[in-house]
Amino acid sequence: MNTSHCLPWLRRLSFLLPLILLSSGSVLASESPAPAIDSGDNAWMLVCTALVLMMTAPGLILFYGGLVRRKNVLATMMHSLILMALASFLWMAVGYSIAFADGNAFFGNPLQYFFLNGVGVDPNPTYAGTIPQQTFMLFQMMFAIITPALISGAVAERIRFGPYLLFMTLWILLVYCPLAHMVWGNGGFFNWAMGGQIPVMDFAGGIVVHISSGVAALVAAVYLGKRNGYPSEPMIPHNVVLSLIGTGLLWVGWFGFNAGSALGSGALATSAFSATHFSAVGATLAWVTIEWRLAGRPSVLGAASGMIAGLATITPASGFVGIPAAFCIGVAGGTVCYFAVSKLKRALKYDDSLDVFGVHCMGSTVGILMLGFLADPIVNSAIASTFTSHGQTISLAGSAGQFLNQLKGVGFTIIFSGVATLVILWVVGLITPLRVTEENEDTGLDISEHGESAYND
Repeated sequence: MNTSHCLPWLRRLSFLLPLILLSSGSVLASESPAPAIDSGDNAWMLVCTALVLMMTAPGLILFYGGLVRRKNVLATMMHSLILMALASFLWMAVGYSIAFADGNAFFGNPLQYFFLNGVGVDPNPTYAGTIPQQTFMLFQMMFAIITPALISGAVAERIRFGPYLLFMTLWILLVYCPLAHMVWGNGGFFNWAMGGQIPVMDFAGGIVVHISSGVAALVAAVYLGKRNGYPSEPMIPHNVVLSLIGTGLLWVGWFGFNAGSALGSGALATSAFSATHFSAVGATLAWVTIEWRLAGRPSVLGAASGMIAGLATITPASGFVGIPAAFCIGVAGGTVCYFAVSKLKRALKYDDSLDVFGVHCMGSTVGILMLGFLADPIVNSAIASTFTSHGQTISLAGSAGQFLNQLKGVGFTIIFSGVATLVILWVVGLITPLRVTEENEDTGLDISEHGESAYND
């Protein structure tokens, strides 16, 4: 066969060979696996981020503001409002890094993401592979805002604003951020999914948010002492309507709080959303029924308190249980919280102004512990196959063993938050008086601390 006439064409094609190989290489490269942003997941998480921020303002601001006396409403609202700025700054500077950077079992390296260096639009597959790391950072920041804001309800109507800011700064950096790392951070001591030593399940913040803040609230309330006139003088809420509006906003925002903790828009988010709602239903009905039976009439404020109790109770369990279990958890939480607020507080004679300990700490403790028996692999299959110890996979489905793990997490948090809060209060008290003078307390903190009045008619 004579091939001489083909040689010119082969020479010409030889120049195209590198282009052909380059093109095929680019196709192969484009098909190689890489973290990809899912627009649906990212949209959902941005919405959830906004919902959780709404829980602080206007949700918690209105809920707390309506429960205090008329002369302290602005000061109480300011306690939550200012944390939207203060906590965000601390989170940007070192807080996010302490919570989610690489580190040891108790805290992350504060310099890894110093002032959010390296936190951009690329996903961090360690935590959430389908959304930008910046979205994950923002979502977690909203938790860092509302957690210390919860504490403010226990010291309302008597703490000075300057010492309050110093206390919150230290508490966020020394208590909240390390706890977030221990429970949710890579390699954290209690992180069941990322190499922790004691597998404690806390889907959306029972330990990190509610128990830590509730214990801190009790310690702070006792340390500051009772309000002047408590309990002999009535401390009647000045505007229950504001509190009810805040309650509704908190319930709606809590869907972002819990369902958003799925870090995506899939089936787990739907399950957590459902559990959140039906736990609040169970707690509300339980609180109203008990109050009606024991006190003779169901109060509107009692119904609102039951709603918040149910939401706090289901928070740690929302991504691990189905609807029937969530409803039962809510009933238990509403019952326990009712007696904590109406009986335990009176027996121990502490002045937790807005019942932070009785609702948030007691409620989430119930949820964390019941989860130990009710965690369901059908709802969240990862709990059956993710945690390993000494090379063996251990299921974290409901059992006495997992209940003990949950109990260890609760016990550690109570001791850690309680002792750390006490030390921080003591240090701040050495620097400046924590409590307003008796004269300023009688005048009201709106005027004495901020020079303003909420109502000028």
